[in-house]
Amino acid sequence: MGVQESVTDRAWVHRAVRVVEADGNRSADTHLRVFPLPAAWGVDLYLKDESTHPTGSLKHRLARSLFLFGLANGDIRPGTRLVEASSGSTAVSEAYFARLVGLEFTAVVPATTATAKLDLIRRHGGHLHLVDDPGEVYAAAERLGAQPGWHYFDQFSTASTVTDWRGNNNIACSIFEQMALEPHPEPTWIVVGAGTGGTSATIGRYCRYQRHATLLAVADPEGSAFSEGWRTGSRTVTARGSRIEGIGRPRVEPSFVPSVIDEMVQVPDEESVAAMRMLLEVLGVRAGASTGTNLVAALQLVDRMRRAGQRGSVVTLICDDGDRYLDTYYDDAWVAGRGMDLAAARTRLTPLFGDPPLGPPAR
Repeated sequence: MGVQESVTDRAWVHRAVRVVEADGNRSADTHLRVFPLPAAWGVDLYLKDESTHPTGSLKHRLARSLFLFGLANGDIRPGTRLVEASSGSTAVSEAYFARLVGLEFTAVVPATTATAKLDLIRRHGGHLHLVDDPGEVYAAAERLGAQPGWHYFDQFSTASTVTDWRGNNNIACSIFEQMALEPHPEPTWIVVGAGTGGTSATIGRYCRYQRHATLLAVADPEGSAFSEGWRTGSRTVTARGSRIEGIGRPRVEPSFVPSVIDEMVQVPDEESVAAMRMLLEVLGVRAGASTGTNLVAALQLVDRMRRAGQRGSVVTLICDDGDRYLDTYYDDAWVAGRGMDLAAARTRLTPLFGDPPLGPPAR
């Protein structure tokens, strides 16, 4: 590579970094919503609404970090073809940023991914490479990324390292800033799901670095290898994989950091879906099933705290916009066809919501 070409490339990288940073500068921080619980419980529950990002999910943060790291690391240059293995939401966000900087992006996704997510990837200018066997998405993306002029983001290996866990407006920093004026500003628990493991790693590291007493719980769906991997300390654990899109993996991903997690909470799929729908009734927020998984785990911890007479706060996440699941988790026939009994799940969950669930707070 000649000197003039190198200078030209560096100028392009500088412009690309500015474009990605400008997107963040234009975007307001995501809302921290109050979830109504009986005041007598003495525990406050908050949901950080990541569905309000420009691409509608928590993965907008990860995609921004992946792009900034790739640009700063010299992996992304003018004309680089970008590729990712993704079940949908990360790919939607990566397609968005690829279009911003003028690069081609290909998402390697399972053929079973929700149609609405595939449409969103295309809408943001991304290309699709469908794989029949979900377990083959890694290898297929790696093969594409190995071609000259291509870059494979490999979110499942790099998510825990590309984000600045010490601050720089990461999600943990944002949560604590928004909690500053609340009755219990230092949460007793923060509850998140794990897909790559990047979010839990960022929050767990940040709490330790900032010397917070806050504990971290990871909500894990059926079929995920993460809970067993955390319990046994083994990274070779495998499982069938999750039916809750975006979280739970058939293997313990390289970015999953068990050592920063204080507790894993396993959540049945039918409870994840029932809680997702109950959230719509309570707050008027239509979210995906991974949010339902988070909510169930958070409410279980709230219940434990109130039974112990412990006052405090719990924070969890609204992961993505539920409109992309209208033909799956919000479709009664689709849910019933997968053997989920939402009525029974709702009966089990109702006491955790306040028995009966409270409506939205007065405006």
